[in-house]
Amino acid sequence: MISKNQLKLIHSLELKKQRKKTGLFLVQGEKNVSELFNSDFEVVNLFATPEYINKNSALLSQKQLVSLTIESTAEELQKAGTLKTNNTVIAIVKSKASELPDIKNNQLVLVLDQVGDPGNLGTIIRVADWYGIEHIICSTDCADLYNPKVIAATMGSFARVKVSHTDLYSYLSAQDKPIYGAFLEGENIHKSKLVDNAFIVMGSESHGISEQVGQLITDKITIPNFGQAESLNVAMATGIILDNFKR
Repeated sequence: MISKNQLKLIHSLELKKQRKKTGLFLVQGEKNVSELFNSDFEVVNLFATPEYINKNSALLSQKQLVSLTIESTAEELQKAGTLKTNNTVIAIVKSKASELPDIKNNQLVLVLDQVGDPGNLGTIIRVADWYGIEHIICSTDCADLYNPKVIAATMGSFARVKVSHTDLYSYLSAQDKPIYGAFLEGENIHKSKLVDNAFIVMGSESHGISEQVGQLITDKITIPNFGQAESLNVAMATGIILDNFKR
């Protein structure tokens, strides 16, 4: 059974200030929790139905989570979680410090500027995982990685793709790799010379890449359109651009 204090904690983690204060975040649903078990994130508590616990008893024992697992009803989980369809398992997990990565040679790094929509950020993390991108560098005004909507949209990819938040201008100014940026007036990506050792900057749908970060772009690229749509969703555009780089 989920106690009142535990329920209060779970609900509080919907708020960024509480996630920052406690250093905790939520992972919900069987798919995301299963990916969590294969990562180095530390689980604080697991709330799960008897059916889930029985089905995964060997795994919970192997991961030393039996003592941290609290049996709960589907109704309790439904009320506790933020997902409409979550009635099986919820994990409270320790967040990690936002450390900037060491970049290897011949590595594409995705950079997100002002991407504030949690669903878009989560989907971009999932897309990055599909294309083997290990690191995403976000501006400080991007959505919070540990927002429940972000974690849900990654479908488990949050456990593999490392995401950092920092001042992009300072960070990119210190780099010596090519910096590609998505602009409406950029060069047709189908005709551009693309390298596998670079940064790829994507801006928000409403604001694009900020003027300050735009000053650092070495190669402006665009996705050519063949119809009448004014723009692409930033997550969709990211997938198309990564596909061109990987081809």
